[in-house]
Amino acid sequence: MAGIYLHIPFCDKKCIYCGFYSVVSKTQRDRFIPALQREIRERGNFFSSLYPDDQTIKTLYIGGGTPSVLTPATIKQAIDELMATFSFPKTAFLTDDPDEFEFTIEVNPDDITSNYASQLKQLGVNRISMGVQSFQDTHLVWMGRRHTARQAIDAYKTLRQAGFTNISLDLIFGFPGITQTQWEENLDTILALSPEHISAYQLGVDPNTPIEKQVSQGKLALPDEETCETMYKTLQQKLSQGRYIQYEVSNFCKEGFCSRHNSSYWNRVPYLGLGPSAHSFIGRKREWNFPDVDTYCNPTITELREGENLSPEDVFNEILMLGLRTAEGAALKTLRESSPQSDIFISTIAPAIQDQERKGNLILTPDGKIKIPPGKFFISDGIIRELFV
Repeated sequence: MAGIYLHIPFCDKKCIYCGFYSVVSKTQRDRFIPALQREIRERGNFFSSLYPDDQTIKTLYIGGGTPSVLTPATIKQAIDELMATFSFPKTAFLTDDPDEFEFTIEVNPDDITSNYASQLKQLGVNRISMGVQSFQDTHLVWMGRRHTARQAIDAYKTLRQAGFTNISLDLIFGFPGITQTQWEENLDTILALSPEHISAYQLGVDPNTPIEKQVSQGKLALPDEETCETMYKTLQQKLSQGRYIQYEVSNFCKEGFCSRHNSSYWNRVPYLGLGPSAHSFIGRKREWNFPDVDTYCNPTITELREGENLSPEDVFNEILMLGLRTAEGAALKTLRESSPQSDIFISTIAPAIQDQERKGNLILTPDGKIKIPPGKFFISDGIIRELFV
């Protein structure tokens, strides 16, 4: 299974916390799709070097930025180019079954109208990821979001009326100003809506964002770790009671509705990223496009990306980190085989795993995997760092 990610680098307004590459200017939008089509054609053989017999694309994810600032007709131009260049299942763009083909697009609530939702459905989109972040208007204003809580709920209902049966909603916790009571109200609201998938993230302070500047200048104080951990445990408890399965540190779903595309990242399945700042992975190589839409849209510039070949240490650390972020865990056999040297595994890695197991931070499963207990997911980054080579 292979996946494709399209990065739409445009927003009508930047949120104060967002570290993803995007621009607010509208001057490049007319030039972007032709540039994206050029890159699609150029990358048509991306999967062939390692997968000559089966290059079928099983997941397509359009993210950003804010893809919904583009019209469905504009998005269709990119899809048509993809279909002409890559191999898709016969049922792609025709099925609601994510096992056959999963096609996700990120949207903002205030972009969703009945007409827009219907057109997305006609394009073959069968999964929606909508950034809500909070159902409290005071929070949304502080974040710089364009929508209100009412618009988010109405957009969700509009998507349902358009026939979407696989919807993911995003929430954020652990930011200045949010109380435990408000967080519980947000969770109660999202559970009442009953989406198929919920992603919930603790606010991060990304470089070169307005919030990073405020924190570094001492103008803004983040909640302490104890407060954030309480919110995270509340998240786990309430969603578990709502019969959601936690399959990754920040992701919960109803039975059968995990994100196939994002799961491919965690399982190190090859994927191709297209658009400014998009990342790609195949074999032992990672590549990333330059985060510059002007460069990307200039047809005279041919150098759009750079990359690296992963060292044995890189591969081991990736398998460890990505596996331990999931409820499935990481297979010891795979870790042992990917270890830079067998004596390193025996002398350093195995004792470190045993130490974390004694502390209750790791579980060794009967089928030979190590995983972090859900009750320790909040400190997973620290646990994983102790095992890096």
